[in-house]
This record gives sequence, C-alpha cells and structure tokens, in this order.
Amino acid sequence: MDLSIQVIKYPINNSGCFSTLLREIRLNQSYLSLIYMSMNLKFWEKSKELRPKSFVREWSDAIIFAVIAATLIRWTTVEAFVVPTPSMENTVLVGDYLFVSKFHYGTRVTRTPLQIPLTHQKIWGTEIPSFLPWIKLPYYRLPGFGEVKREDVVVFNIPPKELSEGVDYPIDLKTYYVKRCVGIPGDRLEVRRGQLIVNGKPISNPIDMKFSYLVTAKDEINKRNLLKLGLDSDDYYFLGRSQEAQAVYKMLLSSEELKEIKTVPYILSVQEDYTKSEIPDNGIFPIEKSNEWTGENYGTLIIPKAGMSIAVNDSTLWFYKEIISKYEANSNLVINEGKLTIDGHAVENYTFKQDYFFMMGDNRHNSLDSRYWGFVPEDHIVGKALFIWMSLDSEADLLHKVRWNRIFSMVE
Repeated sequence: MDLSIQVIKYPINNSGCFSTLLREIRLNQSYLSLIYMSMNLKFWEKSKELRPKSFVREWSDAIIFAVIAATLIRWTTVEAFVVPTPSMENTVLVGDYLFVSKFHYGTRVTRTPLQIPLTHQKIWGTEIPSFLPWIKLPYYRLPGFGEVKREDVVVFNIPPKELSEGVDYPIDLKTYYVKRCVGIPGDRLEVRRGQLIVNGKPISNPIDMKFSYLVTAKDEINKRNLLKLGLDSDDYYFLGRSQEAQAVYKMLLSSEELKEIKTVPYILSVQEDYTKSEIPDNGIFPIEKSNEWTGENYGTLIIPKAGMSIAVNDSTLWFYKEIISKYEANSNLVINEGKLTIDGHAVENYTFKQDYFFMMGDNRHNSLDSRYWGFVPEDHIVGKALFIWMSLDSEADLLHKVRWNRIFSMVE
C-alpha cells in the first residue's frame, strides 16, 4: 500500500483556494485514520491467530464437550447397561452389555437435575451421593415410537426402596432391573404349574427357558465337569448329602441341558423341583396371599390401568394399597381396616392415575420379579433392550472370556 502524502500548493491569498486546501487536508487526515485503524485490527487478528491454546485448555475443552455429548445421548437416545444377575437367562446372560433405547417408549425427562453427569446414585468408587435432592421436577415423557408391549424386554427402575440398598432414591435414580414385560395395563394374569396365562390364554415360553430341578449325583461334581455341561456358578447350588451320602444339587436347566445331564453316568436322578410349586412362598406379592400362592401357582390378579376404577375394600386393597399410597401422588392418604381416606374424605371407588406393568424374568425359578414385589409404575420405565454390544464370561479362562457369538445379537 502506498502511504505517501501528496502535497498540493495553492496561493494563500485566494480564499477559495484556501478553503479547498483545508478540505484536502481533512480528507487526507480521515484517510490516514482509517489506514491506522485497519493496521491495528489486522495486527490484533494476526496476534490472536498466532496465540495457540495450551495443552491443558485443549484437553479440558475436549473433555467438557465429550461429557456434554455423552450426557445428552445417554439421556435422550440410548444408554449402556451391564447385566449382573442370571434372572433373564438364557435370553440375557450375566456379563452381557446391553444397549437400551429410550426413544422407543419416549425419553423420560430427568426428575433430579442436580446430579453429576454420567453417574448413578453415587460418585464413582465412593459412598458419596452423586446428586442433590433439592429440586424434584414433575414426571414428563417425550413422545416415543410406541408403548410398552407384552413380551418386550424392558429396563426399569425397581419400585421398592428395599431393592435399592434400602435407600429412598428419587425415581430416576433407583436401581435398574431388566425383565420381560408379561402383563400390560388392564391384563388379567395368572400362573398355573409354571405356565403363564394372560387374559385366559397361555403365553409361549421364552426360547431356552430354564426350570429348577433336584439332581442327585454319586458324589460332589467337579467344577470342571459342571462347566463342560454348560453350567456356571449361578446355575447350580449344592444342597448337601442324602441319607445314602449322595450329593444333592438344585440345578437350573434349559430343555437341552436337561437332556444332556440325564445321560451323564455319575448322575443318579433328575426330578422337578417340588419346592417351587408345593411349598408356600413367604416372599410372595401381596403378602396376604403368601399362604396360598407360589411362583409356580400365582394369581389371578388384574394389572391397573390409568382411568380404571376399583371398589375400595379389603380384597382390592390387598393388591393395590401399595401403589395407591406410594406411586399415585396422593396427599394425606390413610388406609385402615379396608377403608381409604384422602385429604380427610372417604373414598369408596378409586381411579388409577397412571399405567402399571407386570415384569418377570425368563429364568422363572431364579428371578426376583413382580411376583415378589408387585407392579411397575409407568413413570419407572427406562427403555427397551435392543441388542448386546459386548458379552464377557467372568468364569471363563482368558482365551474364552469374550462370548463372540453374542456380540451385536438382538434381544428378543
């Protein structure tokens, strides 16, 4: 750029020329001011471009972005879960890592906003709560692709606080469970000799479903032989010895495993586990039916539906008093001697405010499910299990630790 100043000579005694000279000087001053500002601006921009981010700044920016992105994805679309118990075998195994869709049933807006991202209940590796209960938002679910269907494999927050370490966590921070939905709102459900019946029709059992058997062997079975039979430590329990000093086991077997174990020479007998159907279960839901019902012979009961009304009496309150008092957001509620009072007014007919579901594990004889703790409220539903993205066998050797045949398999 040419920054030279052109000097123009005019006779001083000419007033018109003098005015012209002043005007030229002012124009040149304005021109120089613009050039000066432009130089300063370009110099500042250049210096800013040349000033790189520090190593710490780059990594902190990257981590903050990753945490925000992961939190949004985890909240709105899919979340990963690991299966810790055998209650869904053989559909889902211990050590399976599941991708769970939250948009199938509609993303549930968080009710506890004051919590550390990517945590659940506690800060990693400590007993320090990862949330503050100061703000509790009302329940709201965004529109989804559909509703929970019968036979869907569902992840949900377990309702009873006793199953969340005895802590009364906010709903979205209760312990996660994965089960199969066997009853949807309005269904009439019962179990007869292990067969699930819904609305008067038998429901087909899951593929490779396991049942409990009492197995008698000549002696205690070596763990290596149990692994050869495809049984891990969750599939068998040593009960002791018979009067003849024979080893007695309780085993959870699929139909194929049952056929194979009957051919083993050191197995003396295999019988159905009579304790599951003939001995009353003190842990059954509702507790008033514990002397009549078992996990194998259960019901009949009706699953509550939003808008469904019931007459309030002793028999109905056996089944529904817990959800009416804990999950229906009723204030000043009193249940006493078969009577229900809300805000000081006696209620003779109660109408449910939300839908409820009945969940059972595919491993029916080794599952802590709705038969033992009751209904799952709609606001406790997290999402639908889609597929297994990783599967690790904790009891296998290093070469067989990964169950390669299960990776990316769909959950059905």
